[in-house]
Amino acid sequence: MKFYGDLHVHVARSLKGVPVKIAASKNLTVLNILEKSISKGIDIVGIVDSISPVILEELKGYIQDGILVPLEGGGLKYKNKVTLILGGEMEIGKEGKGSPHLICYFKDIESISSFSKEISRYIKNINLSSQRVNLTSIQVVEVAKKYEGLVIPAHVFTPFKSYYGNCIDRLKDVFKDFYKYIYGVELGLSADSDMGDQIEELHKKTFLSNSDAHSLEKIGREFNAFDIEEANFEEIFLAIKRERGREIVENYGLNPKLGKYHRTFCLDCGYIAKEKPPVKRCLKCGSSNIVMGVKDRIEELKDHDTKHPPFRPPYRYQIPLEFIPNIGRRTVERLINSFGNELYALHHASYEELEKVVGPSNALNILKAREGKLDFSAGGGGIYGKVSL
Repeated sequence: MKFYGDLHVHVARSLKGVPVKIAASKNLTVLNILEKSISKGIDIVGIVDSISPVILEELKGYIQDGILVPLEGGGLKYKNKVTLILGGEMEIGKEGKGSPHLICYFKDIESISSFSKEISRYIKNINLSSQRVNLTSIQVVEVAKKYEGLVIPAHVFTPFKSYYGNCIDRLKDVFKDFYKYIYGVELGLSADSDMGDQIEELHKKTFLSNSDAHSLEKIGREFNAFDIEEANFEEIFLAIKRERGREIVENYGLNPKLGKYHRTFCLDCGYIAKEKPPVKRCLKCGSSNIVMGVKDRIEELKDHDTKHPPFRPPYRYQIPLEFIPNIGRRTVERLINSFGNELYALHHASYEELEKVVGPSNALNILKAREGKLDFSAGGGGIYGKVSL
């Protein structure tokens, strides 16, 4: 069966108002995330701040009250519609010059609670999201393995807080003998499978496309289509390892040009590179004070042009409704009310269905977005790319 999963969503604060992810929208709470996932059409959502003790306490309360139901195969079911996967994103504090992010996912509340308790000895404030852990990547993998966790390098190419972006040139140099336990990597918003498959050491790894949502609206802007028997942790783990017939059959994500770190950005004059990559200094003002783009960094790292392994699924570009000009929040609400969820409107609704809800102009633009017929200006330096009609 096909299930849609976004495995990287943040919590801004607990039900009691305790801050968790400071740089996130305040309405990004556990229950709001689950409700929004339903309206988006997402079947599986990974909450990556679940190692925070205040969030763990909240989750245990929901389980006790029957709001969340533990699944035999791992994960927590909400309203029998969406599965919550428990995860924790951490910043690795002892990895040379960089401070990459790593996500550890766990089967159940007991295993993630044990992981949280042990890893808290190396984190100053584990209640806050994505905190620095005073360990190496290998040491974090060792702790996660004790509790049968799944370890995924996060947004692996972005210029800040990632392995390739500002830490190392090859993952094998960091994980060494533990590289075999890294079954997949998260591409990030500014890269796609074509870009990732220019690096030879990634050819045996599963690619994940997740939203890294810091607001409710961003949930599902990137997601994965899992071919699995049930929407639970064990099945997802099998799919990422590509075992027993389980697999990711499609990656859905932004055109990398829309990502906010796609091309090199000049911090002095604000110029976003348009020239052939890699661009390592501003070609407009000459400054070397730049944020290197993902495309530029991959060009610097690549072993060859794109070569996809046989198992690599298609990467489906999607332009979230909020990126399409003239489609605002009320229009999105009308589409959800009419079709049940946002993904149906984006990927499946016919022109006739769309036209009845949003009019001919918006219906045509949604179809153009679906068919890749819109133009883009590339993003960089923290500025998203833009869609032009």
